[in-house]
Amino acid sequence: MKPQIDVERARFNMVEQQIRPWEVLDQEVLDLLFAVRREEFVPAQYRSLAFVDTEIPLGHGEKMLAPKIEARMVQALAVKPGDRVLEVGTGSGYMTALLAKRGAHVYSVEIIPEFSAQAAAKLEAYGITNVTLEVGDAARGWDRHAPYDVIVLTGSVPVLADAFERSLNPGGRLLAVIGEAPVMEARLITCTAPDTYNSIGLFETCIPALRNAPQPERFVF
Repeated sequence: MKPQIDVERARFNMVEQQIRPWEVLDQEVLDLLFAVRREEFVPAQYRSLAFVDTEIPLGHGEKMLAPKIEARMVQALAVKPGDRVLEVGTGSGYMTALLAKRGAHVYSVEIIPEFSAQAAAKLEAYGITNVTLEVGDAARGWDRHAPYDVIVLTGSVPVLADAFERSLNPGGRLLAVIGEAPVMEARLITCTAPDTYNSIGLFETCIPALRNAPQPERFVF
């Protein structure tokens, strides 16, 4: 039984020492982090790093976000039970699980087929059925199931494609990390009325970019 106790102690320490000090104070979000077992979504060879404040390699040059970034995103999005959610970048499937536990349905799009297949198996094992996983390139938008109440991009973009804002319901929230290394900012964009948006900066960070993300226009001399 000792390893199990160690895992739970590590999970508790992750929440209390990394996540709560990073201004994640919503008790429902904190409870969710105990309910969804992060280590079960981490590649087996890196399971010992499941609760460490670091990005974890997933393969194909991609990484799982640090726990405090994931938690802060979930808190900022304030997902409600009736919400339809778009996740761009399924990755490990962990964020998908967190979102699915709070919302009505999650549409998660992943450009790497292997990741989508692995996430499907993990989510099924977890008994999470309110998820539609799709393989495709959603870096410039994914209006197939629009409009959405919540959109989250799990990779950064130098500029945000306008299509994402247009896919939001009034009252909908969009979270994206925008910029280029080393200067990026997580921004929460809210659709306050049709074609009207409010954008606020949440925190500075630096996370891996989405593949094929739109690039800013650059001056050529």
